Amino acid sequence: MVEAVLIDLFSLPANLQSNIQGLLQSTLETIEKCSSIPSPFVYVMCSQRQGSKRNGEQESLLPALRDFQSLKKRLEVVHALTTAAALYTIKQRLDEKDLSIIKIILPTIRKDLMKVYVDHLFTAVYQFEFEDLQVASDCKNLEIAEPQSEWQTLPTQDVVLIQSEIQMYLESLPSLKGELTILRSSLIPDDIFLHGFTTRTGGISYIPTLSSCNLFSSSKRRDPQVVVKENLRRLANAAGFNPETFHRVKIDHANAVYIMGKAEPDSYDGIVTNQKGVTIAAPGADCIPVLFADPVRKACGAAHSGWKGTLLGVSMATVNAMVSEYGCNVKDILVVLGPSVGPCCYKLPHESAKEFHRIDPKCVRLFDSPSPYIDIRRATRVLLESGGILPENIQDDSVTDQNQNITFCTACHPEKFYSHFRDGTNFGTQIGFISIKD
Repeated sequence: MVEAVLIDLFSLPANLQSNIQGLLQSTLETIEKCSSIPSPFVYVMCSQRQGSKRNGEQESLLPALRDFQSLKKRLEVVHALTTAAALYTIKQRLDEKDLSIIKIILPTIRKDLMKVYVDHLFTAVYQFEFEDLQVASDCKNLEIAEPQSEWQTLPTQDVVLIQSEIQMYLESLPSLKGELTILRSSLIPDDIFLHGFTTRTGGISYIPTLSSCNLFSSSKRRDPQVVVKENLRRLANAAGFNPETFHRVKIDHANAVYIMGKAEPDSYDGIVTNQKGVTIAAPGADCIPVLFADPVRKACGAAHSGWKGTLLGVSMATVNAMVSEYGCNVKDILVVLGPSVGPCCYKLPHESAKEFHRIDPKCVRLFDSPSPYIDIRRATRVLLESGGILPENIQDDSVTDQNQNITFCTACHPEKFYSHFRDGTNFGTQIGFISIKD
């Protein structure tokens, strides 16, 4: 059953303006009569004139709203200057209540426009049905119908205008959870490389487990690509890189490495480049974002190293790609392990723990327990040193000077970092990024 109903009165055509009271009243009557108990949440979307908190259109709706007692606490009028602002406000209400099955009742001429807004502002977590704004003849309109397939394609210029409207609105939103903060390593020379590890502050993502500088969107989360893109734009401004030449690894939890400039694999957990002005990045929300820099050959890399990738040697695979592609000497390569889940918090089943025990017994704590504690950072260091990386060229949680430490435990610091282990499936993501300066 429908969990929420959105009535779009934002831009009614002229022939319906005079009939707005009757249209709304009839629609609300149908919702009240046909809905299950409890009734769905209802949001009425209206336009607002520049500089006014309330305009005549909203005032004219009030008499139609007063009579619906069963909907009273579940009915809200949302007025805004743009469709993007109104719809984003309603999305926040839906997310607060964890609602995802939504009917949108709107004028026929708005359907194709609304589909574009919905595609940009929502993810596959949500299920939408669209219905013409008219008096329903029966109660079937509160059942979920099959998705409509006959959509008209909007002209490209109209889609571009909608995208611009959404972007301008998101850019206007205040940052949440404080200023955007970037952690930097003293090991990587800042006269050659631009680099850093993000924290969770300074973005616009508002869902608690994603708030606020979430930098990854997927079909299973409620943060859409446009919000992640805005968070990335703010990061790029703060860090000083171009978001249009930004490349993030396509995670497979394995050890494939993409050499920029060659054919891009479908998925890969490592990426290397010697191109100036290109920013490469690896995400992490417990898994290790690992950065690589060779100041001699002026090449760099980034890798995503979870427990599977660590065992498969993704970090040394990235090093080997830099050696083979750019002529790097393994003894010149600097490696920094970013914020990731520590051995204080991270457990794996005993069978998986055995693999880490083979790398180094010190990588496993309480080895005889069903779920031993695992140190994926130490395992990464051991494998890197075995591959020829100098011990002093690796920065991780073994750094004794805490002022130099950037390899914090993500699970232990909820105010600073996202953690899948701690937050569950709807978790946010931070990144490690690096580029070669022009």
